[in-house]
Amino acid sequence: MTDESFDGGQLNPEDMSLEELREEISGIDRDIVELIARRTYVADTIAEVKEQQDLPTTDESQEQAVMERAGKNAEQFDVDANLVKAIFRLLIELNKVEQREKR
Repeated sequence: MTDESFDGGQLNPEDMSLEELREEISGIDRDIVELIARRTYVADTIAEVKEQQDLPTTDESQEQAVMERAGKNAEQFDVDANLVKAIFRLLIELNKVEQREKR
């Protein structure tokens, strides 16, 4: 399921068994991990560019833009913005740690 196809609708527990619902969660979890891996790969590439251009690891204006975007996306999908921002803060911090370790 892509974000374009997700309409925020609720699943009807009468239409799906518990096992089917758990399989749906399992697939979503895999998608989340795949997206984190893709994001990490791109962040690693950004780190290489920063190193080549002798730029600092931290770019606070970019981090702020990411956080604002995360909040807007959370609102679009009716998800708790604070939770989404906390997840993105963790992703950003993990990427920064990796960038520092590679320098």
